[in-house]
Amino acid sequence: MAFSDRLLDAWYRGHPALGLLAPLEWIYRRVARGKREAYLSGRSASYRPPVPLIVVGNITVGGTGKTPMILWLIEHCRARGLRVGVVSRGYGAKPPRLPWRVRADQDAAQAGDEPLLIVQRSGVPLVIDPDRSRAVRALLEQEQLDLILSDDGLQHYRLGRDLELVLIDAARGLGNRRCLPAGPLREPPERLESVGAVLRNGAEADGAEGFAFRLVPGALVNIQTGQRAALTHFPPGQSVHAVAGIGNPQRFFRTLEALHWRPIPHPFADHAVYSREALDFQPSLPLLMTEKDAVKCRTFAATDWWYLTVDAQPSRAFVAWFDEQLARLLPNRP
Repeated sequence: MAFSDRLLDAWYRGHPALGLLAPLEWIYRRVARGKREAYLSGRSASYRPPVPLIVVGNITVGGTGKTPMILWLIEHCRARGLRVGVVSRGYGAKPPRLPWRVRADQDAAQAGDEPLLIVQRSGVPLVIDPDRSRAVRALLEQEQLDLILSDDGLQHYRLGRDLELVLIDAARGLGNRRCLPAGPLREPPERLESVGAVLRNGAEADGAEGFAFRLVPGALVNIQTGQRAALTHFPPGQSVHAVAGIGNPQRFFRTLEALHWRPIPHPFADHAVYSREALDFQPSLPLLMTEKDAVKCRTFAATDWWYLTVDAQPSRAFVAWFDEQLARLLPNRP
Protein backbone atom coordinates (compact mmCIF):
# COMPACT_ATOMS: atom_id res chain seq x y z
CA MET A 1 0.00 0.00 0.00
CA ALA A 2 1.39 3.40 -1.00
CA PHE A 3 2.06 6.01 1.71
CA SER A 4 -0.84 8.19 0.48
CA ASP A 5 -3.20 5.21 0.76
CA ARG A 6 -1.96 4.40 4.26
CA LEU A 7 -2.49 8.02 5.28
CA LEU A 8 -6.03 8.07 3.90
CA ASP A 9 -6.74 4.81 5.73
CA ALA A 10 -5.47 6.32 8.97
CA TRP A 11 -7.56 9.47 8.51
CA TYR A 12 -10.78 7.60 7.85
CA ARG A 13 -10.30 4.64 10.19
CA GLY A 14 -8.46 6.47 12.94
CA HIS A 15 -4.92 6.00 14.24
CA PRO A 16 -3.53 7.11 17.62
CA ALA A 17 -0.27 8.35 16.04
CA LEU A 18 -2.20 11.14 14.33
CA GLY A 19 -2.44 12.85 17.72
CA LEU A 20 1.22 13.78 17.32
CA LEU A 21 0.16 16.12 14.50
CA ALA A 22 -2.19 18.14 16.72
CA PRO A 23 0.07 21.24 16.82
CA LEU A 24 0.26 21.35 13.02
CA GLU A 25 -3.49 20.82 12.80
CA TRP A 26 -4.06 23.77 15.16
CA ILE A 27 -1.96 26.01 12.91
CA TYR A 28 -3.81 24.78 9.81
CA ARG A 29 -7.23 25.43 11.38
CA ARG A 30 -6.20 28.92 12.44
CA VAL A 31 -4.93 29.78 8.96
CA ALA A 32 -8.04 28.34 7.28
CA ARG A 33 -10.39 30.28 9.55
CA GLY A 34 -8.37 33.47 9.16
CA LYS A 35 -8.40 33.21 5.38
CA ARG A 36 -12.16 32.75 5.26
CA GLU A 37 -12.84 35.55 7.76
CA ALA A 38 -10.63 37.94 5.77
CA TYR A 39 -12.82 37.56 2.69
CA LEU A 40 -16.10 37.58 4.60
CA SER A 41 -15.12 40.81 6.36
CA GLY A 42 -13.92 42.47 3.18
CA ARG A 43 -10.29 42.77 4.34
CA SER A 44 -9.31 40.65 1.34
CA ALA A 45 -10.80 41.46 -2.06
CA SER A 46 -12.89 38.95 -4.00
CA TYR A 47 -14.34 39.03 -7.50
CA ARG A 48 -18.11 38.72 -7.79
CA PRO A 49 -19.22 37.66 -11.29
CA PRO A 50 -22.13 39.48 -12.95
CA VAL A 51 -24.04 36.18 -13.21
CA PRO A 52 -24.82 33.69 -10.41
CA LEU A 53 -21.99 31.32 -9.54
CA ILE A 54 -22.41 27.96 -7.81
CA VAL A 55 -19.43 26.23 -6.22
CA VAL A 56 -19.49 22.43 -6.17
CA GLY A 57 -16.81 21.28 -3.78
CA ASN A 58 -15.90 19.38 -0.65
CA ILE A 59 -14.15 19.83 2.66
CA THR A 60 -12.53 16.40 2.62
CA VAL A 61 -9.52 14.96 0.82
CA GLY A 62 -10.55 12.08 -1.44
CA GLY A 63 -13.20 11.45 -4.06
CA THR A 64 -16.83 12.36 -3.42
CA GLY A 65 -18.45 12.05 -6.88
CA LYS A 66 -18.01 15.69 -7.78
CA THR A 67 -17.57 15.28 -11.55
CA PRO A 68 -20.78 13.24 -12.07
CA MET A 69 -22.66 15.81 -10.00
CA ILE A 70 -21.27 18.66 -12.11
CA LEU A 71 -22.51 16.84 -15.21
CA TRP A 72 -25.94 16.38 -13.66
CA LEU A 73 -26.15 20.07 -12.77
CA ILE A 74 -25.17 21.06 -16.32
CA GLU A 75 -27.91 18.97 -17.88
CA HIS A 76 -30.50 19.93 -15.27
CA CYS A 77 -29.88 23.65 -15.81
CA ARG A 78 -29.88 23.27 -19.58
CA ALA A 79 -33.22 21.48 -19.43
CA ARG A 80 -34.57 24.63 -17.82
CA GLY A 81 -33.26 26.79 -20.66
CA LEU A 82 -30.19 28.13 -18.88
CA ARG A 83 -26.86 28.80 -20.57
CA VAL A 84 -24.26 27.21 -18.33
CA GLY A 85 -20.47 27.50 -18.18
CA VAL A 86 -17.87 25.83 -15.96
CA VAL A 87 -14.57 26.94 -14.48
CA SER A 88 -11.99 24.60 -12.99
CA ARG A 89 -8.52 24.72 -11.53
CA GLY A 90 -7.43 22.11 -14.07
CA TYR A 91 -5.37 20.03 -11.66
CA GLY A 92 -2.30 18.57 -13.40
CA ALA A 93 -3.04 20.35 -16.70
CA LYS A 94 -0.20 21.96 -18.61
CA PRO A 95 -1.83 24.26 -21.18
CA PRO A 96 0.22 26.64 -23.37
CA ARG A 97 -1.20 29.61 -21.46
CA LEU A 98 -3.70 30.56 -18.80
CA PRO A 99 -6.61 30.96 -18.73
CA TRP A 100 -7.24 28.06 -21.13
CA ARG A 101 -10.46 27.09 -22.93
CA VAL A 102 -10.82 23.30 -22.90
CA ARG A 103 -11.96 21.66 -26.13
CA ALA A 104 -13.08 18.07 -26.62
CA ASP A 105 -10.24 17.22 -29.03
CA GLN A 106 -7.46 18.30 -26.67
CA ASP A 107 -5.09 16.02 -24.79
CA ALA A 108 -5.66 15.32 -21.11
CA ALA A 109 -2.10 16.38 -20.32
CA GLN A 110 -2.96 19.81 -21.71
CA ALA A 111 -6.52 20.19 -20.45
CA GLY A 112 -6.62 18.07 -17.28
CA ASP A 113 -8.50 14.79 -16.98
CA GLU A 114 -11.64 16.00 -15.19
CA PRO A 115 -12.18 19.16 -17.30
CA LEU A 116 -11.67 17.14 -20.49
CA LEU A 117 -14.15 14.50 -19.34
CA ILE A 118 -16.75 17.19 -18.58
CA VAL A 119 -16.33 18.84 -21.98
CA GLN A 120 -16.34 15.57 -23.93
CA ARG A 121 -19.48 14.43 -22.14
CA SER A 122 -21.46 17.68 -22.20
CA GLY A 123 -19.85 20.10 -24.66
CA VAL A 124 -20.14 22.79 -21.99
CA PRO A 125 -17.93 25.90 -22.32
CA LEU A 126 -15.17 25.39 -19.76
CA VAL A 127 -12.09 27.40 -18.83
CA ILE A 128 -9.28 26.25 -16.54
CA ASP A 129 -7.03 28.44 -14.43
CA PRO A 130 -5.77 28.10 -10.84
CA ASP A 131 -6.99 31.69 -10.51
CA ARG A 132 -10.67 30.89 -10.89
CA SER A 133 -11.64 34.56 -10.92
CA ARG A 134 -9.53 35.01 -14.03
CA ALA A 135 -11.11 31.88 -15.50
CA VAL A 136 -14.60 33.34 -14.97
CA ARG A 137 -13.65 36.61 -16.65
CA ALA A 138 -12.22 34.74 -19.64
CA LEU A 139 -15.31 32.56 -19.89
CA LEU A 140 -17.67 35.56 -19.84
CA GLU A 141 -15.60 37.28 -22.53
CA GLN A 142 -16.24 34.31 -24.83
CA GLU A 143 -19.78 33.25 -23.92
CA GLN A 144 -23.13 34.74 -22.95
CA LEU A 145 -24.10 32.77 -19.86
CA ASP A 146 -26.87 32.71 -17.30
CA LEU A 147 -25.02 30.66 -14.70
CA ILE A 148 -21.50 29.46 -13.90
CA LEU A 149 -20.52 26.31 -12.03
CA SER A 150 -17.17 26.18 -10.28
CA ASP A 151 -15.75 22.67 -10.32
CA ASP A 152 -14.28 22.58 -6.81
CA GLY A 153 -12.94 25.84 -5.37
CA LEU A 154 -14.85 25.86 -2.09
CA GLN A 155 -11.74 27.24 -0.38
CA HIS A 156 -10.89 29.62 -3.26
CA TYR A 157 -12.40 32.66 -1.55
CA ARG A 158 -11.07 35.15 -4.09
CA LEU A 159 -14.01 34.01 -6.20
CA GLY A 160 -17.34 35.24 -4.91
CA ARG A 161 -20.21 32.78 -4.99
CA ASP A 162 -23.98 32.73 -4.67
CA LEU A 163 -24.43 29.12 -3.60
CA GLU A 164 -22.18 26.40 -2.20
CA LEU A 165 -22.88 22.68 -2.65
CA VAL A 166 -20.65 20.35 -0.64
CA LEU A 167 -20.31 16.65 -1.46
CA ILE A 168 -19.38 14.02 1.11
CA ASP A 169 -18.85 10.29 0.75
CA ALA A 170 -21.56 8.83 2.99
CA ALA A 171 -19.57 5.70 3.83
CA ARG A 172 -16.43 7.55 4.92
CA GLY A 173 -18.08 10.70 6.23
CA LEU A 174 -15.64 13.20 7.71
CA GLY A 175 -13.24 10.50 8.85
CA ASN A 176 -11.71 11.38 12.20
CA ARG A 177 -13.17 14.93 11.82
CA ARG A 178 -9.72 16.48 12.07
CA CYS A 179 -8.08 18.93 9.70
CA LEU A 180 -4.93 18.42 7.70
CA PRO A 181 -2.41 16.98 8.36
CA ALA A 182 -4.01 15.07 11.27
CA GLY A 183 -7.16 14.28 9.30
CA PRO A 184 -8.81 14.55 5.87
CA LEU A 185 -10.57 17.91 6.37
CA ARG A 186 -9.64 21.01 4.37
CA GLU A 187 -11.76 23.11 6.72
CA PRO A 188 -13.24 22.44 10.18
CA PRO A 189 -16.52 20.47 10.33
CA GLU A 190 -18.50 23.56 11.35
CA ARG A 191 -17.90 24.97 7.87
CA LEU A 192 -20.78 22.77 6.72
CA GLU A 193 -23.18 24.93 8.73
CA SER A 194 -22.64 27.84 6.32
CA VAL A 195 -23.06 26.08 2.96
CA GLY A 196 -26.23 25.94 0.88
CA ALA A 197 -26.54 22.16 0.86
CA VAL A 198 -24.64 19.00 1.72
CA LEU A 199 -25.00 16.02 -0.61
CA ARG A 200 -24.00 12.59 0.67
CA ASN A 201 -22.82 10.18 -2.00
CA GLY A 202 -24.22 6.71 -1.35
CA ALA A 203 -26.63 7.71 1.41
CA GLU A 204 -29.80 5.64 1.55
CA ALA A 205 -32.09 8.61 2.21
CA ASP A 206 -32.17 12.32 2.95
CA GLY A 207 -31.59 13.27 6.55
CA ALA A 208 -30.42 15.93 8.94
CA GLU A 209 -26.87 15.52 7.61
CA GLY A 210 -27.85 16.36 4.04
CA PHE A 211 -29.46 15.26 0.81
CA ALA A 212 -28.82 11.80 -0.61
CA PHE A 213 -27.43 11.05 -4.04
CA ARG A 214 -25.92 8.01 -5.66
CA LEU A 215 -23.84 7.13 -8.68
CA VAL A 216 -25.63 4.86 -11.12
CA PRO A 217 -23.68 2.75 -13.66
CA GLY A 218 -24.80 3.53 -17.20
CA ALA A 219 -22.98 1.62 -19.93
CA LEU A 220 -19.68 0.14 -21.00
CA VAL A 221 -17.77 2.08 -23.65
CA ASN A 222 -14.90 0.62 -25.63
CA ILE A 223 -12.00 3.05 -25.29
CA GLN A 224 -10.50 2.23 -28.70
CA THR A 225 -13.66 2.26 -30.83
CA GLY A 226 -16.23 4.20 -28.80
CA GLN A 227 -18.67 1.28 -29.05
CA ARG A 228 -21.30 1.38 -26.29
CA ALA A 229 -22.43 -1.87 -24.73
CA ALA A 230 -25.00 -2.77 -22.12
CA LEU A 231 -23.93 -3.82 -18.66
CA THR A 232 -24.85 -7.37 -19.68
CA HIS A 233 -21.91 -7.37 -22.12
CA PHE A 234 -19.85 -9.25 -19.55
CA PRO A 235 -21.60 -12.21 -17.87
CA PRO A 236 -21.87 -12.52 -14.09
CA GLY A 237 -18.65 -13.88 -12.65
CA GLN A 238 -16.47 -12.37 -15.41
CA SER A 239 -12.95 -11.62 -14.17
CA VAL A 240 -11.62 -8.23 -15.23
CA HIS A 241 -8.65 -6.01 -14.52
CA ALA A 242 -10.01 -2.88 -12.82
CA VAL A 243 -8.07 0.40 -13.00
CA ALA A 244 -8.98 3.46 -10.95
CA GLY A 245 -6.88 6.60 -10.55
CA ILE A 246 -9.48 8.59 -8.61
CA GLY A 247 -9.82 9.97 -5.11
CA ASN A 248 -11.60 6.86 -3.82
CA PRO A 249 -10.66 3.85 -5.99
CA GLN A 250 -12.41 1.36 -3.72
CA ARG A 251 -15.79 2.84 -4.66
CA PHE A 252 -15.17 1.89 -8.30
CA PHE A 253 -14.10 -1.63 -7.40
CA ARG A 254 -17.21 -2.07 -5.24
CA THR A 255 -19.36 -0.88 -8.15
CA LEU A 256 -17.91 -3.60 -10.38
CA GLU A 257 -18.55 -6.19 -7.69
CA ALA A 258 -22.14 -4.99 -7.38
CA LEU A 259 -22.48 -5.66 -11.13
CA HIS A 260 -21.49 -9.27 -10.32
CA TRP A 261 -18.08 -9.16 -11.99
CA ARG A 262 -14.83 -10.20 -10.35
CA PRO A 263 -12.46 -7.22 -10.49
CA ILE A 264 -8.74 -7.60 -9.97
CA PRO A 265 -8.10 -4.15 -8.46
CA HIS A 266 -5.29 -1.91 -9.69
CA PRO A 267 -5.56 1.37 -7.73
CA PHE A 268 -3.48 4.32 -8.92
CA ALA A 269 -2.94 7.78 -7.51
CA ASP A 270 -5.58 10.39 -8.28
CA HIS A 271 -4.90 12.02 -11.67
CA ALA A 272 -2.32 9.33 -12.51
CA VAL A 273 -0.58 9.41 -15.89
CA TYR A 274 -0.77 6.08 -17.74
CA SER A 275 1.11 4.22 -20.45
CA ARG A 276 0.36 1.02 -22.34
CA GLU A 277 3.16 -0.72 -20.47
CA ALA A 278 1.86 0.32 -17.05
CA LEU A 279 -1.50 -1.29 -17.84
CA ASP A 280 -0.15 -4.50 -19.36
CA PHE A 281 -1.52 -6.83 -16.70
CA GLN A 282 -1.45 -10.59 -16.56
CA PRO A 283 -3.37 -12.81 -17.03
CA SER A 284 -4.90 -11.46 -20.20
CA LEU A 285 -8.42 -10.26 -19.31
CA PRO A 286 -10.74 -7.41 -20.28
CA LEU A 287 -9.65 -4.16 -18.64
CA LEU A 288 -12.23 -1.80 -17.10
CA MET A 289 -11.51 1.70 -15.88
CA THR A 290 -13.26 4.89 -14.90
CA GLU A 291 -14.22 7.47 -17.51
CA LYS A 292 -11.79 9.90 -15.90
CA ASP A 293 -8.96 7.42 -16.52
CA ALA A 294 -10.12 6.63 -20.04
CA VAL A 295 -9.62 10.18 -21.35
CA LYS A 296 -5.88 9.64 -20.81
CA CYS A 297 -5.71 6.26 -22.56
CA ARG A 298 -7.46 6.69 -25.90
CA THR A 299 -4.28 6.97 -27.99
CA PHE A 300 -2.87 3.61 -26.86
CA ALA A 301 -5.89 1.59 -25.70
CA ALA A 302 -6.11 -2.11 -26.58
CA THR A 303 -9.19 -3.67 -28.15
CA ASP A 304 -10.53 -5.08 -24.87
CA TRP A 305 -10.21 -1.91 -22.77
CA TRP A 306 -13.48 -0.40 -21.57
CA TYR A 307 -14.69 2.33 -19.28
CA LEU A 308 -17.84 2.43 -17.20
CA THR A 309 -20.05 5.50 -17.38
CA VAL A 310 -21.72 6.60 -14.16
CA ASP A 311 -24.40 9.22 -13.63
CA ALA A 312 -25.33 11.14 -10.50
CA GLN A 313 -28.87 10.58 -9.29
CA PRO A 314 -29.80 13.05 -6.53
CA SER A 315 -32.88 12.69 -4.37
CA ARG A 316 -36.19 14.26 -5.37
CA ALA A 317 -35.97 16.55 -2.38
CA PHE A 318 -32.64 17.93 -3.59
CA VAL A 319 -34.00 18.48 -7.10
CA ALA A 320 -36.94 20.46 -5.70
CA TRP A 321 -34.66 22.44 -3.39
CA PHE A 322 -32.22 23.20 -6.19
CA ASP A 323 -35.01 24.43 -8.48
CA GLU A 324 -36.03 26.81 -5.70
CA GLN A 325 -32.46 28.12 -5.59
CA LEU A 326 -32.41 28.64 -9.35
CA ALA A 327 -35.65 30.62 -9.09
CA ARG A 328 -34.10 32.75 -6.34
CA LEU A 329 -30.84 33.36 -8.21
CA LEU A 330 -32.52 34.00 -11.57
CA PRO A 331 -35.86 35.64 -10.72
CA ASN A 332 -36.34 37.08 -14.21
CA ARG A 333 -36.07 33.73 -15.96
CA PRO A 334 -39.36 32.13 -17.06
